[in-house]
Amino acid sequence: MSPSILGRKVGMTQVYLEDGQAVPVTVIQAGPCHVLQVRSEDRDGFQAVQLGFEDMPRRLASRAQRGHVAKLESKRAKKRSAAGVEVVAKADCEPQRFVREFRGESDLEVGATVTVDLFADVKRVDVTGTSKGRGYAGVMKRHNFSGQRASHGVKKVHRHPGGTGCSASPSRTFKGRRMAGQYGNVKSTSRNLELVRVDAENNLLLVRGAVPGPNGGFVSIRETNKVG
Repeated sequence: MSPSILGRKVGMTQVYLEDGQAVPVTVIQAGPCHVLQVRSEDRDGFQAVQLGFEDMPRRLASRAQRGHVAKLESKRAKKRSAAGVEVVAKADCEPQRFVREFRGESDLEVGATVTVDLFADVKRVDVTGTSKGRGYAGVMKRHNFSGQRASHGVKKVHRHPGGTGCSASPSRTFKGRRMAGQYGNVKSTSRNLELVRVDAENNLLLVRGAVPGPNGGFVSIRETNKVG
């Protein structure tokens, strides 16, 4: 598995390189992350590592969330133990706010901690987050339509999309037609971003350019697999 970690977007700023060039960067508070589960080919049918970021107060966590990271006594657990069912290893940590899996083979074990030190030799990364939700938006805002003419003869339809039908044949509107609707609030990935700086002391990653989501939003960072 390529170096991967979870974090929270702090905001944007700029830093200066050794040659004096000013570079716009996004600051990401990355890790430390707990290894909650390790998927195997034999047991799960695929290989993956599940990471958790940021402790959640136990009073806010459901029993399922608490049982996911620590062993809880229950009648069902006792029956399974008596039947000889193998007990899955637990990370023995606090419930986590943000949990994600990364596919691939790894030598990490449940209970281990992942830090930004993994990215010491990484040059470029992919950052995945949830884009800002902008609600119900029209075609000019959502799809960058130019709108209709602001001249005589165009009556109160300046921001409308125009015709969307297909006449008598095929007498319907094709799927995928760009129209007004929900804008944003979807999973988005910025690919092949330059990793400008790794601050291991403060658990920070400085990535060149913008990443999806608002300040304070959760993101997952992984070494890019894009070539060139």
